[in-house]
Amino acid sequence: MHITRRLEFDAGHRIPNHNSQCKHLHGHRYAIEITLSGQVITTAGISEQGMVMDFSDVKRIAKERVVDAWDHAFLVYRGDKMVLDFLETLPGHKTVVLDVVPTAENLAKAAFDLLDGAYRDTFGNDLRLENVRLFETPNNWADHSRS
Repeated sequence: MHITRRLEFDAGHRIPNHNSQCKHLHGHRYAIEITLSGQVITTAGISEQGMVMDFSDVKRIAKERVVDAWDHAFLVYRGDKMVLDFLETLPGHKTVVLDVVPTAENLAKAAFDLLDGAYRDTFGNDLRLENVRLFETPNNWADHSRS
């Protein structure tokens, strides 16, 4: 069985070497979908009976590991020295420094890496993270899958 939880957040970024508009500082209303696989929990009398995982727990973990850190932050590539230097002049600015250029593809993989292992099999139902889908816009997204 597969289940998916969607969360949204706002963040800025730029693609430093892009040939078009994305080379400029700008922002997006991102959405992230976390897909887990596992068996449906059959233990009678527990809150999670009939579920792979409680969706509120899927949300809590995603918020703790990714969404709260990236929401209303500027996601900047460590190699983008000019922008990093600029952001450091803004007192208290929320900046997330990444080792990769913050494309949808790289952000999907970064989110997968941050979440992988966070969803633990606590009910013996073989729970595991299968896919992270990161929407940069409603029409553009990237998937990073386990397989």
